[in-house]
Amino acid sequence: MQNNEELNKAAWNSEVIKHNYWTKAVSQEQIEKAKNKDLTLPFLITKPMKQEWVNELGNKLLLAAAGGGQQAPLLSAYGKDVTLIDISDLQLKQDEYVKQRDKLSFKIIQGSISEPLPFDSNSFDGVINPVSINFIKSPLPFYKEVHRVLKIGGAFITAFANPALYMFDVNKLEKGKMKIKYTLPFDADISLSEKQREKLIKTSGTFEYSHTLNTLIGSLIDLGFAITGFDTSPSDFEPIDSYLNECYLAIRAIKQS
Repeated sequence: MQNNEELNKAAWNSEVIKHNYWTKAVSQEQIEKAKNKDLTLPFLITKPMKQEWVNELGNKLLLAAAGGGQQAPLLSAYGKDVTLIDISDLQLKQDEYVKQRDKLSFKIIQGSISEPLPFDSNSFDGVINPVSINFIKSPLPFYKEVHRVLKIGGAFITAFANPALYMFDVNKLEKGKMKIKYTLPFDADISLSEKQREKLIKTSGTFEYSHTLNTLIGSLIDLGFAITGFDTSPSDFEPIDSYLNECYLAIRAIKQS
């Protein structure tokens, strides 16, 4: 059986080829605006990161699982000291393309957020993690690593899918029908049949995990983070938004100890 993380890497490489929105490099115009301190940072599906969150970012930033030629180049152009880590080599090629095109300076590392982060403790002012936790089996080891590499007072800004999204039959949703199929938490290793797994592999689909809110939010508090910001976004997909408008959630958490 293939490792789900490797399958997700292949799936995101495939999304780059398909020109998924989250794999498209930002324009030179966006970079120029960022250089002039006018930054709109793509982050929460249909909404950019809250401007007050952007304004309060420290200087040395880690962008975790944020490849695709968007957040890292924009924050670098904005004047931040950026390090980017992502598992998808084709996603990272998008960042390298913008880096060379616009003569930017930021570090690019291929690696997984499921593994220990290759950075010193207390070395970053902020960690930014766009929607990606749903592609790893356990968020807690990643959260612990974020806590380790952040300085006291540093911000962790993360986003993830509302777990309720994973109740529904995806095939029915694509046909405009709402049908509850799965119990929560959804776990691709348990919830999917072998036939469904084979189909996902064949179609380059992603293997996902809904997690519980206690894991996604409670774990941060247990580790010594203080939740200081919250935001939500619809999915930009009907009929789901008619029933569950807050499809994606974002949290700003500060390392207290």
